[in-house]
Amino acid sequence: MKPFLRQQLARYADRLGELEFLLSREDIMQDMKQFLALSREHTEVGAVASRWSRYQQREADLAAGTEMLAGSADDADMAAMAQEEIDSATAELAQLETELQRMLLPKDPDDARNAFIEIRAGTGGDESALFAADLARMYTRYCDSKGWNTEIMSASESELGGYKEVVLRVAGDNVYGALKFESGGHRVQRVPATETQGRIHTSACTVAVLAEPDEQQAIQINPADLRIDTYRASGAGGQHINKTDSAVRITHLPTGIVAECQDGRSQHSNKAQALRVLTARIQEKDRSERAAKDAAERKSLIGSGDRSDRIRTYNFPQGRFTDHRINLTLYKLLGIMEGDLGDVVEALQAYEAAQQMAELESKA
Repeated sequence: MKPFLRQQLARYADRLGELEFLLSREDIMQDMKQFLALSREHTEVGAVASRWSRYQQREADLAAGTEMLAGSADDADMAAMAQEEIDSATAELAQLETELQRMLLPKDPDDARNAFIEIRAGTGGDESALFAADLARMYTRYCDSKGWNTEIMSASESELGGYKEVVLRVAGDNVYGALKFESGGHRVQRVPATETQGRIHTSACTVAVLAEPDEQQAIQINPADLRIDTYRASGAGGQHINKTDSAVRITHLPTGIVAECQDGRSQHSNKAQALRVLTARIQEKDRSERAAKDAAERKSLIGSGDRSDRIRTYNFPQGRFTDHRINLTLYKLLGIMEGDLGDVVEALQAYEAAQQMAELESKA
């Protein structure tokens, strides 16, 4: 294990002792907020310290086995026992080191949150709108495979059955952490169904993934900064949808950010959902501005996530899927379009982890 990792882990062990002392004080229960914060930190630090202790024990076992093997030249049974211990300790040490590296990486507090996926048709007209619908289906199927719940918050349909814009809400465990790298420009190359001469067309969509704000930690929006418009909804949704002005559009006047919802059965529910999306968009704007400042100091981990960034190409004639940020190419495009995104998500997360580890090492 690299020296800088040992230094980091030694600090965790020291901090665990400090936390145990603080939590043992008689007056700690007088400040429940501090008690809960220290308890949460104790759980996190304790998990790392426990794995570090196990790593050190297995290092000692490896050293003992190596010493035993060196002194058992004339005893085949003893040598076999020593080699077995060496092999076992070596394998577990490799696994423990991987786990400890992952546990030391900086954690994005939003990774565990639910998320909104916004998909907008770009260049390419009707074909782009159809591609937006394909992307929405791809994400919905992937979410289904993970056991997450998906619902359409708002949608603007095109004449051919695609989407000019669609916003999905995904609820489940660690949703944002899995989907946050989907933000950016998605390009498709294929022969459209409306193409009579078999020519390949290129069109594009933009995707933005937003962490759903925690209600207790969400930014506070001044009601005076909001303009709320109601209108009669259009499109699919049953007969009730066109009878009243139930659709809601909310504009945040200081930023010009807009959110709307028309899929609920009442103006009240549409307003509540639109406000949730609006809050997520405002917080994402703040996040993007902070990321831009960070990028000025160091290279971004995996692109900026800006919608203008072309992050991915879906080439149907070749059955090829390419993520340009990490030079990942897979020839299983049809499976991916059916929601088989596991390899892609894992590759992006692994790349981010490797970049974070390199940055930690550079600061050591």
